Amino acid sequence: MLKRFLMSLALSLAVVSVAAAQEAAERAAGNAAVKLEGQVVCSVCWFESDDRTKTPYGTASDITCAAECAEKGIDAALAVREGAGNAFALYLLEDGRFDKGAKDWLAFMGKRVEVAGSLRRAAGEKNYLKVDSLKVVGGGAAASVTQDAKVIGTEAAELALRDLFGAEQRLSALRGRIVVLNFWATFCEPCRKEMPDLAAIQNNYAALGVQVVGASADEAAARPKVLQFIKETKLNFPVWLGATTGDMERFGLAPALPGTVIIGRDGRIVWHKSGVIKEADVKKQIDALLAQAAKEEKKARRELAAAHSDHTDASSVPS
Repeated sequence: MLKRFLMSLALSLAVVSVAAAQEAAERAAGNAAVKLEGQVVCSVCWFESDDRTKTPYGTASDITCAAECAEKGIDAALAVREGAGNAFALYLLEDGRFDKGAKDWLAFMGKRVEVAGSLRRAAGEKNYLKVDSLKVVGGGAAASVTQDAKVIGTEAAELALRDLFGAEQRLSALRGRIVVLNFWATFCEPCRKEMPDLAAIQNNYAALGVQVVGASADEAAARPKVLQFIKETKLNFPVWLGATTGDMERFGLAPALPGTVIIGRDGRIVWHKSGVIKEADVKKQIDALLAQAAKEEKKARRELAAAHSDHTDASSVPS
C-alpha cells in the first residue's frame, strides 16, 4: 500500500516538474499561454480617440477605417481594459489554431471576444497574441451604449440617400409599404452572409407590398465595389449609398454593421436588429404585419357592408 502511494506521489511530482519545465521553456522563448477578454480593433483606428471610455470603438467610420487598414496589411488587435481607468493594452493578433475563415479579422471587428492563445513580445515593446481559440461574447462597447429599444412603435426617421445613379431617394416615399431597411457595406463580411436571406425576402414578399432597401455605408466613390458586391451576392433590391453611424442610431441600431429595421405601412418601426439577421425572424415580423393588415381590412369591409345595409334599410322606409 505504501509502495503504491509512493509511486503515485512520484508520478504526480514528475507531471508537475514537466509542466513547470514547459512553462519555463515558454517564458524563455518569449511565449506565454493566456486567456484574455477584450474588443477586436484596428491597431491604427483605435488611436483616433484619446479616451475610449468616452468614445467607444465600433462605429461605422471605425469599421470603414479598419477595412482600409486591413487592405494595407495593418494589424488588428485585441484591446484589453486594464483596471477601472482609461488604460487599455493592445495585443496585435496573429494566426494560431483558430480558423477565422478569412485573410483578416474584419468579421470580428468591434466585437467583444474571449481569446485563448500565447503571447510574445517583439522589438519595440509590441505585444503579439497568437489566437488558438476565440469566442464572441458581445457586440462591442459601442453596441452596448447606443442601441435603443424605445424606438419601437415610433415613427421612423427620414432617411435621404443617393442611389447608384446619383438620384436622391427618401424613405418617406415608401410609406404604405412594409420596408425592411438594412444597413451594410462592401467591407463588412457579416453583411455578406445575410444578403441571400434579404434577397429571398424581397423575392417572396414583393408582391405583398414589402420592399427591402440596402443602405450602404460605402460612399459614391466606391460605386464600382458596390456594383461588384451586388453582382457577387445577386442582390435584387435597391441600394442607397452614404449611410452613416448617425443614420443607424436614429433607427435605434448600434453603430457597428450590419443592422436591420422593419417599418410598417404606417411608417412606424416595429422591429430592429443589430447584427446579422435570421430570415425566419424577419419573416415572422412581416407575416404578423400582413396578418394584422388582412384582419383590419376584413373588419373595414364588414363595417362598410353594415353601413351600406343600414343606409338601404333606411331608404326603403316610406315617408
